[in-house]
Amino acid sequence: MPRFYCPPPIPFSGSFDLPPDAAHHASRVLRLRTGDTVEIFDGTGNACHGMISDLGPRHVTVTGIAEIRNKRESPLHTLLAQALCSSEKMDWIIQKSTELGVTEIQPLATERSVARLSVDRTARRLDHWQQVAISACEQCGRNVLPLIHQPLDIMDWLQQVKTMTGAKYILLPDGTANLHGRTESHGKAVMLIGPEGGFAQAENDTAIHCGFTPIRLGARVMRTETAAIAGLAVLQTMWGDF
Repeated sequence: MPRFYCPPPIPFSGSFDLPPDAAHHASRVLRLRTGDTVEIFDGTGNACHGMISDLGPRHVTVTGIAEIRNKRESPLHTLLAQALCSSEKMDWIIQKSTELGVTEIQPLATERSVARLSVDRTARRLDHWQQVAISACEQCGRNVLPLIHQPLDIMDWLQQVKTMTGAKYILLPDGTANLHGRTESHGKAVMLIGPEGGFAQAENDTAIHCGFTPIRLGARVMRTETAAIAGLAVLQTMWGDF
């Protein structure tokens, strides 16, 4: 069933006009027709389905709306702290981590980050990342959008999360521990992933001082985009819904 994100509030009965972008996608891209059934969700956990009763190039009316009660969110609250990397890799990380059920994404500026965002570019990238997450939710069936935070300098962010409860891990090629056998997450886990060139030594040391356990995923050195997805998959396997 085609799914469309619609900002709240959405109705749970009667009829509803899809927002212009969703209407264009339904009529011009998916080429849906009158009588087709669609699902809409608001990004906060609410969803409903209905039938297209009227359709034009920029408007689509859905009638016979009924609420859908399903739960697709992981019981584990995951925060992916991802060092900024190239735009294509960041898009891929946001898309796949959304599919993996990530709760929050915190982009971080690090000493060796390839990407550098000005104030204007930051606003545009946040809007773009939000659209990537919306498309991923439409595809994977999630009704809750992950929270994508404003990019921060890693040192500033580490001080903010210093007292955060839950499991906190930094992925390092020379990490001395692994995730196997760890039993405590307290319902929340943070995975800190470095940029293409890795963390600077001061960043490593500060993260460990702030309570992050240095871990490695196997004996191989992963690319930043691979590490993020592998780390989240392991967390979901240990404490989530895998």
